Amino acid sequence: MVSRTGLNRTLITRTLITRTLIALLAVLLWAPVATSATAQAAPAAPAAGDCRPLAPGASAAAERAIAAACAEVAAGTWYTWGGGHGANPGATYGQVDPSDPASEHDPERRGFDCSGLVRYAYAQATGGTDILNGVASQQFYTHRAAARFTAAQGLAPLLPGDLLAYGKDSKDMQHIAIYLGAGKMVEARQSGTKLMVSDVRLGSTYFGAVRVNTGEPTGHIHQTWGTGVWTKAQPSLGADRVYAFPYSTTIRVYCQKHAEMVRAEGYENDVWSYLPDYRAWVTNIYIKGPAWLAGVPDCKDVPPVT
Repeated sequence: MVSRTGLNRTLITRTLITRTLIALLAVLLWAPVATSATAQAAPAAPAAGDCRPLAPGASAAAERAIAAACAEVAAGTWYTWGGGHGANPGATYGQVDPSDPASEHDPERRGFDCSGLVRYAYAQATGGTDILNGVASQQFYTHRAAARFTAAQGLAPLLPGDLLAYGKDSKDMQHIAIYLGAGKMVEARQSGTKLMVSDVRLGSTYFGAVRVNTGEPTGHIHQTWGTGVWTKAQPSLGADRVYAFPYSTTIRVYCQKHAEMVRAEGYENDVWSYLPDYRAWVTNIYIKGPAWLAGVPDCKDVPPVT
């Protein structure tokens, strides 16, 4: 026979067990939901040196370019001055930069300088097509631009894969890097260092950014000739200089107009073309083709993009 005291203890024990089971069941049912909500509310911050797209929105080609650059970071590839500018995209031995004592070992190291890395990354992204051959300024002013951004716009409109350009002014871009998102970029920064992930520098030398069109270039595509040919802020020889083509360069022409007569290289012509990628003008004397370019509209009818 069970005593009243024993029966009470049994009931209390059963009650405690039941409450414990209910509590455990509630934890099991709600824990996944809570964990998911917490993860969505507070995404993990990128770890130091995390080399990958750190924000959504990048094109598949831009993601491939980032993957190619990040593979070189993981491999411990060196910065080398002039590296990456061989006949084909890829690491090469560097050169001594007369202005930088830290470059003394660059001829012994296979690697990339800033534009060499960008060239290689986007060649890898496009299956080997060398779409960004050239130095930083030529890459920034590429006729393959899908979009452009000023320094004043900051990082808000940028997507992973966009190219960040640095320079004192439009005439001379000194550095270029690939944006990762979340305020980070992958770059070949300077002699004596390896390729790295860095915080984006938005100081006085940040000039702006460009988004690369890895498909067919749009617009009226032409080729310049000559060396050291200056573009101008207005269609006039006396206007401010904007940028000089170091050698024959592929350009995108928006429109053309009759303006100041120019006599050079044994030719004379009063036609100037507006180049939207440079926000500048160039005399048609230095554009291969007839004096008036076929198929390019007159700027009198179509205002130039600014």
